[in-house]
Amino acid sequence: MNRAVFSLVGFLVVAFVGGIVLFNSAFTLDEAEQAIVIQLGKPVGDPITKPGLHFKKPFIQEVRRFDKRLISWDGDPNQIPTRGEQFISVDTTARWRIADPLLFLQRVQNERGATMRLNDILDSVVRDNISSSDLVEIVRSKDWQISAEDLRRAKLDSQGDVAILTQRIARGRQELTASILAKAQEQMPGLGIELVDIRIKRIDYVEAVQQRVFERMIAERQRIAEQFRSEGQGRAAEIDGETQRLLATVSSEARRQAEIIRGEADAEATRIYNDAFGADAEFFAFFRSLESYSRSINAKTTLFLGPETDYVRYLRDADVPAK
Repeated sequence: MNRAVFSLVGFLVVAFVGGIVLFNSAFTLDEAEQAIVIQLGKPVGDPITKPGLHFKKPFIQEVRRFDKRLISWDGDPNQIPTRGEQFISVDTTARWRIADPLLFLQRVQNERGATMRLNDILDSVVRDNISSSDLVEIVRSKDWQISAEDLRRAKLDSQGDVAILTQRIARGRQELTASILAKAQEQMPGLGIELVDIRIKRIDYVEAVQQRVFERMIAERQRIAEQFRSEGQGRAAEIDGETQRLLATVSSEARRQAEIIRGEADAEATRIYNDAFGADAEFFAFFRSLESYSRSINAKTTLFLGPETDYVRYLRDADVPAK
């Protein structure tokens, strides 16, 4: 009985120890990982790049894992003078991967060390290329075609902008980034790094220059606004003058028509008077006399008439019917 118990205990101990040994000797990698086996602080064997189950010596070996995927690098914005001595702020970004894990481990240790080396290399290459290029080459593509609308707006802004837009350049933004990438890639193999791409995220004037640029833009827009206002005032004066001219024409024509109508009316009135006078001249003279009396005599008027006046003669000679 005791022998059976000891045998069972011994089996359990051996199984436990074997489990610990197996646990410390087996490891797995997924598709996004690669690894280096380290023994007593030194790498042994070739890099392990295939996913799946792998084994190492327990207790004396450890596994250093590295990412196989693309890793992003974002540099800090740098103030760099262009070839034309225009200070600009350049912000760049890059994508890289670990191409040789063993060399990567020996040279930079980890991603943090790689980022520090990339900061030095990429910032230096970017600065060299920016400082040897004109600003127009940095912001424009070589094959960019200016449109008629862009040219019209530039002419409204300033002649200097027109010169920049129509300037022919030897290389553009794409060629500049390609040159930066090529020069930076030359320094990557010694680090076990593959630099896949580098791009310029943002280009802007430095703060000291920005204020002057904004002031110039404001002054330019004010000049354009003043030009529009001047043209508007000139057009308004032109319209007002045309309106006054049309008004004078209409008023003159209206006065002419009124004079014609008034003249025709006076002529018609004269004709009527002549016809009436011709029909009975004596009655017409009498009627005109009565009209003159009615206009000149009122309740406060005292009229002295001689016996030979027409009015008295009419009253005396009138046939009054007997009652």
